[in-house]
Amino acid sequence: MLIAVPREIKNHEYRVGLTPAGVHELVHSGHDVLIEQDAGRGAGISDDDYRAAGARIATTTEEVWSRADMVVKVKEPVAAEYGYLREDLVLFTYLHAAADRPLTDALVSSGTTSIAYETVQMPDRSLPLLAPMSAIAGRLASQVAAYHLMAPLGGSGVLMGGVPGTGEARVLVIGGGVVGEQAALMARGLHANVTVMDVNLSRLAQIATVHDGNILTRYSTRLDLAEQVAQADVVIGSVLIPGKKAPKLVTDDMVRTMKKGSVLVDVAIDQGGCFEHSRPTTHADPTFGVHDTVYYCVANMPGSVPVTSTAALTNATMPYVLRLAREGWADALRHDASLAKGLTTHAGRITNEGVAEAHEMEFVGVDEVLAGV
Repeated sequence: MLIAVPREIKNHEYRVGLTPAGVHELVHSGHDVLIEQDAGRGAGISDDDYRAAGARIATTTEEVWSRADMVVKVKEPVAAEYGYLREDLVLFTYLHAAADRPLTDALVSSGTTSIAYETVQMPDRSLPLLAPMSAIAGRLASQVAAYHLMAPLGGSGVLMGGVPGTGEARVLVIGGGVVGEQAALMARGLHANVTVMDVNLSRLAQIATVHDGNILTRYSTRLDLAEQVAQADVVIGSVLIPGKKAPKLVTDDMVRTMKKGSVLVDVAIDQGGCFEHSRPTTHADPTFGVHDTVYYCVANMPGSVPVTSTAALTNATMPYVLRLAREGWADALRHDASLAKGLTTHAGRITNEGVAEAHEMEFVGVDEVLAGV
């Protein structure tokens, strides 16, 4: 199989789909790898690094997409790339299609077989290809919150951990999954007062136990959430329903009660965001104001730390890339039920129920698709 890696063109996206180590594994297994020129530059990887691992370098974007049997990316295709989608192509990347109707339409109309990293799901409901980026995004969420609390950036002027004789920032994390726990861990490391809210009591108990009570936990109800938001200096939204749009939990009325200069970081923005006013922003223009608060809604947060992110992502995706290359997409999905959950579109049909529901489009099950190929 010919596996191709294009250069990411989303705003300030510096990650790349494969490291040289990943390329070496594929070449060693008998596959061809084509890397777009300068695709790894943002992550500190040169074309010569890829050549040394056995890849060939393509000088144009069109060559990468047109020659590929499978394209391995980081972020979903943007409008400038829709024209490269085609029926005989396998696309393996983050898609977040439930929050992106134009992308969904492009995948359906092109007939592309698309497999989304974020919906590959293990029997224990863990998300192995989302987890490493979730951990990075969670840690970054507290970093960017601490930064944007500074008065020159519109923040309240509160230092995250305070100093002796002063109060520390109150940080509310909504959602106790990988993102939420990592955000809480980083905020607590900055000596903030941290509370995690969730509806999963066993998860809250686990967080409280693992962190020796240093991170507070509360069961999430609408009333209690409103009270906690009103008291917070920072709110981090990390709610995820795999494949579906995120629920809007923090309302306009809640934000109106917050202190001037409070910061809201919506890590769920890839799936539409969990704050009522959330809209995607970029690393070039990351924030906007709502009722004297600061919203940070960058949709590719891990792209700002591409050296770490690229290595972590390739570590997670490589077993699946190798399987898809070795067996072909259909047999790989037949033999791996977890990978099969990642199938989003094939031959003009939507195969992820959450995506179909979000856009009110027809859904066809993966089993039915596999029975026909």
